[in-house]
Amino acid sequence: MSGSSLSTSYPEVKALLESNQKWAASVEEQEKGFFENSAKAQYPKFLWFGCGDSRVPESTLMAQKPGSVFVHRNIANQFQPNDSSANAILEFAVGTVGVDHILVVGHSECGGCIAAHKMSPPTKDSPAPSSNSPLMSFLGPVIELRHSLKEGSTVDDLIAENVKMSVKNIVASPVIQSSWEKHAKGEMRPVYVHGWTYDLSTGLLKDLEVSQGPSQ
Repeated sequence: MSGSSLSTSYPEVKALLESNQKWAASVEEQEKGFFENSAKAQYPKFLWFGCGDSRVPESTLMAQKPGSVFVHRNIANQFQPNDSSANAILEFAVGTVGVDHILVVGHSECGGCIAAHKMSPPTKDSPAPSSNSPLMSFLGPVIELRHSLKEGSTVDDLIAENVKMSVKNIVASPVIQSSWEKHAKGEMRPVYVHGWTYDLSTGLLKDLEVSQGPSQ
């Protein structure tokens, strides 16, 4: 069976392709030439650093059209200094795409944070279980963060602090520091970094009020 016919032999996959055709037709009916115009270039104002959770579709929950939000998603919406993928996205979004705002968005019931919250602190005799697990290795910084919080801290506390940690890491990154230096010289637009959470039970975003931008 060929690759093409194999994909359409599964009803659930075929339904996606059919839904796509209906969606594209609907968008084109509402805004003639939308896809032709959007194919020419993208001018998103926002870069979204979010979790891979299927219940947090960034463009949908902010009521944005295709082309409005540049996106990077991973487990527990992390931005770590040694993550080349996240750093590449940041560099491209700020330097080439031209975003003005970077949104770090965590969410309630985050599986990554729930898992990290349950983990024991790593010790010399019992290191973090990361050597044979890409997932646990990636969650290492969240596990460490969890054990830096005060006793009795909840998963929700960890979710919020994890967002704040990524905001801090983005602000400290060479990309943002360089952009702010250029802004101070009048060579570049200002770029701002924000931290939010999304409540799955209400569909609402919450501003954690940790936004940072270049000195005026």
